[in-house]
Amino acid sequence: MEEILKVENVRKTFKLSAKQQKIDKTREKTKTAVDGVSFTSNRGEIFGLLGPNGAGKTTTLRMIATLIRPDEGEIKVSGFSVKNDPAAVRERIGFMTSELKLEDWFTPNYLFDYFCELRGMNKATTEARKHELFTKFGIDDFAEVKVADLSTGMKQKVSLVISIAHDPEFVIFDEPTNGLDVITAKVVTDFLVELKKEGKSIILSTHIFELAERLCDRIGMIVNGRMVKVGTLDEIKNGKTLEESFFDIYREMGGEF
Repeated sequence: MEEILKVENVRKTFKLSAKQQKIDKTREKTKTAVDGVSFTSNRGEIFGLLGPNGAGKTTTLRMIATLIRPDEGEIKVSGFSVKNDPAAVRERIGFMTSELKLEDWFTPNYLFDYFCELRGMNKATTEARKHELFTKFGIDDFAEVKVADLSTGMKQKVSLVISIAHDPEFVIFDEPTNGLDVITAKVVTDFLVELKKEGKSIILSTHIFELAERLCDRIGMIVNGRMVKVGTLDEIKNGKTLEESFFDIYREMGGEF
């Protein structure tokens, strides 16, 4: 298979504020969020980053998406380095996170047009893509409703269509179903499967075993900032459920419940 993403020995450390030190109950002034993580992802597959909250999944995805810079190591998307050619990486990726905050006083119509303009898309392409995505996700009737008046699920749909407006070849989803009702969650997960069928490459982070087991071709397990196991779903499960396999590894790493 064609390799589209290569993450090689990546490390990221953050300084801790006094407030964060208190929250974490530590006197350490820094925290290593990602510690020597390496893995690859292939074209046309769904690769899952599985781990508990705070394991380093989101930090890893943000480095892939060029939002933060690795302290050490290298990340390449379609051969382009996130350090040396971030603009080329951004052209090829879409990044959706549940933490994306849309401005309350803007409408889906305005936001979609604005982000397409930032991407350098012409008016005709923007309108065609908007029609396709707004129809698919049922946004048409809410196109001129201010974000502040949209439901949580509709806001998530708007975030999704904005993130893929430019039809990227590589799509990154950070906890894509967080906070969604079951109907909207199904719309999002069904769309992931559709993207895969179109030959898109997808990486998603999740702590939900059922979601990872249902969607992912390969999985990387992250614990305490370290990649502890990478493999196909069958290799990771090894005759057990994904949840059982994860907690076996978690215990081996000294994890506590």
